[in-house]
Amino acid sequence: MGNFPFLCASALSILLSLSVATKALAADISSYAFVQDDGSLRVDGRAIRLFGIYIPQTAQSCRLFERPVTCAPRAALALDFKIGADFVHCEPMMKNVDGSIVARCRVSGEDLSAYLLERGWALALPDAPFEYTALEKIARHKGVGVWGLTLGKVR
Repeated sequence: MGNFPFLCASALSILLSLSVATKALAADISSYAFVQDDGSLRVDGRAIRLFGIYIPQTAQSCRLFERPVTCAPRAALALDFKIGADFVHCEPMMKNVDGSIVARCRVSGEDLSAYLLERGWALALPDAPFEYTALEKIARHKGVGVWGLTLGKVR
């Protein structure tokens, strides 16, 4: 019985910290974005992974028409091209163990996950919305992105 007040206080502090973490996660994140080589984003100093997709590794490509020349995996280049200098608006969905945030992110109202799926640079995760699965199947059928790459052939 002597530990009861301590246990109640501990339980209360855990509940409060969970409440604060949920509120912090619930707030939209909007800022300029920096695309990382793995296709994740750095938005307002936070690591963001796009909701519902997996971005497979591809060989690096370079944008030779830019100065300085930009080189990165193809999905990252496509994402960087789409975002450009626009603000990215992300709606956090969950937090990963590594501290990164899984979020639905948009640029000018367009869903970035859907953008990558449509162009064949991402795969829909098993629990992704139906729309994402459909976009992946269409890209696969068209043979675009990773679905158009063959070993030893560079496009």
